[in-house]
Amino acid sequence: MKLASLKNGHRDGKLVVVSKDIAWYADASSIAPTMQAALDDWERCESELQSLYEQLNRETIPRERFHEHDALSPLPRAFQWADGSAYVNHVELVRKARNAEMPATFWTDPLMYQGGSDAFLAPRADIPLGDEAWGCDMEGEVAVICGDAPMGCSLEEAAKSIRLIMLVNDVSLRGLIPAELAKGFGFFQSKPPTAFSPVAVTPDELGEAWDGKKVFLPLVVHYNNEPFGVADCGVDMTFDFPQLVAHLAKTRPVTAGTIIGSGTISNKLDDGPGKPISEGGVGYSCIAEIRMIETINDGKPSTSFMKYGDTVKIQMKDKDGKSIFGAIEQTVVKYEG
Repeated sequence: MKLASLKNGHRDGKLVVVSKDIAWYADASSIAPTMQAALDDWERCESELQSLYEQLNRETIPRERFHEHDALSPLPRAFQWADGSAYVNHVELVRKARNAEMPATFWTDPLMYQGGSDAFLAPRADIPLGDEAWGCDMEGEVAVICGDAPMGCSLEEAAKSIRLIMLVNDVSLRGLIPAELAKGFGFFQSKPPTAFSPVAVTPDELGEAWDGKKVFLPLVVHYNNEPFGVADCGVDMTFDFPQLVAHLAKTRPVTAGTIIGSGTISNKLDDGPGKPISEGGVGYSCIAEIRMIETINDGKPSTSFMKYGDTVKIQMKDKDGKSIFGAIEQTVVKYEG
């Protein structure tokens, strides 16, 4: 099934069930008022929401037009947002561009950081930027929303905890990252609010494209209305979602509503760095990666980070070319305070 949180004047929006073609919705607030409430009581709510979803698709209940610009991120705020870096190709390129060796443990132990989860951007909201010198970048990712899982959970328990899947634009301020990491305490100011797709879907909605661990479909990224990336999310993913969930749960329980991101989707090409779509490659899911490859090839980057007025669109389509999650569409704007 497909779920969304519509704007209703309250921070957490109202829960709705969205039709398979993302054209219609039915109010689900009689089952659970918000997405978080549904996740907290998933054992009861899941079957009721599924029934409502089926009725909506059969057109046997009242329905209203679903407009993506009326949607908040599925969870407008969350108890926890942890972003991994499951595509080690991306990490390897970052380090290679600055002539740094990559520790062997990066291939066996996932990277993960705790992101700000108190205020996510809506999928069509502008990206407020205080200074272009901060190096604003998009990062196209996939994320899962989990139910409860115990501390030290097994990979099987981790897999069973995955409730919903959605897309991500994990905005990064590349110019602020080096100084923050140099302090040895991780990201903070360099990671402003994240945006998620208008719709979150249960894993079964992906059919054969979901194997219980990974999503095997391209993430379609447009930058300033031009094709920028179509990297396959199931390719070159070193750590799958159950591994990421279990990694988070090693020393703490996972609570319902926890969001875990994949990190920037990144594919190799012939066992080497990727290429732009215009050169026969699958392109990129962030600007930093093309800048890394330019640095490796030419000694310096030539592609700039995002400027005021630049736009990004992130979506995923099924085998029939239909949007699964709706689209994240954002414009960078000057933050005026």
